[in-house]
Amino acid sequence: MTTVGIVDVGAYSPQCVQTAEEIGQFAGIPVDVLRDKFGLTGKHIAAPDEHVSDLAAKAAAPVLMRNDGPIGAVIYMGSPHRDFAVWTTAPRVQALLGERVAGARAFDVQCSSAGAPIALQVGAGLIATDAGIDQVLLVGGSREHDLIDYSNTRSRFMFNFGAGGAAALLRRDHDRNHLLATAAFTDSSFADEVMVPAGGSREPASEETVRDRRHYLDVRDPAEMKARLDPISAENFIRVAREAVERSGHTAREIDLLCTIHTKRSLYLRVLAGLGLTEDRGIYLSDHGHMSACDPIFGLHRAREQGKLLEGALVVLLAAGTGYTWAATAVRWGRA
Repeated sequence: MTTVGIVDVGAYSPQCVQTAEEIGQFAGIPVDVLRDKFGLTGKHIAAPDEHVSDLAAKAAAPVLMRNDGPIGAVIYMGSPHRDFAVWTTAPRVQALLGERVAGARAFDVQCSSAGAPIALQVGAGLIATDAGIDQVLLVGGSREHDLIDYSNTRSRFMFNFGAGGAAALLRRDHDRNHLLATAAFTDSSFADEVMVPAGGSREPASEETVRDRRHYLDVRDPAEMKARLDPISAENFIRVAREAVERSGHTAREIDLLCTIHTKRSLYLRVLAGLGLTEDRGIYLSDHGHMSACDPIFGLHRAREQGKLLEGALVVLLAAGTGYTWAATAVRWGRA
């Protein structure tokens, strides 16, 4: 049986930081609400010339410098808000990274903010089924702060969107950090709840759509979405986390560390409690906000920096994205 391990992870943060005080001024939200309820002390903002391909490449470049061997595939799994509206990001990242990844296949995997566990499973599947691919590079970037209209209270729950990049290198038969099982499911009743209304085929861009600010993230019916989503969201996070570890031959009680997407603080605490975890066993990106699919891998990088990735730890990378998909991947960190 082919095993696939995480050789290395990388992360990139733009230099510009938007503080909670600044966000509060833009959004008309008290700072204590942003800190206590949104769980946000600040977030990073990309420079005008830092597009998601740049953010992804800046996260991946140090990973390639630290590790040898040919790369069989480059998979972009980041934000759907990319350099261009209709475009494949991975080839551009491949070009930015240069000779080291030349000749690899490059493509995008899109699952909104749930993309990290899905991309890990796709990358591991490539290695397991193609004898010519020994290493896969996963890359992602996000600058969805571009899509936030702070005057639109319907999109309030997305005011935590920031910018950053993340990368992970996967390798066949690596002797440590083995990917275990992934669990995921989609509730398509939420398919049309969140979107950028204009710019697609249903509502092509026009002078009117620009004037009416229709090119920002919006929520069709916030009250209706909240009434349906709030009762199930935490349980669905917990469900996929449990399924991932149980399919791996473990139980939720054995989870040592949770790396999840940035959500409001109350939801994060409910998920921790539902899995029997204390706050010291989770990575919460309060100083970075939400970076679409990048969060779990960014969190894994931060956990390593903070010395939280202990030998033998059972780690869960947990995510959810509008659409609405919940997903989790279990990882056994350390030597097999």
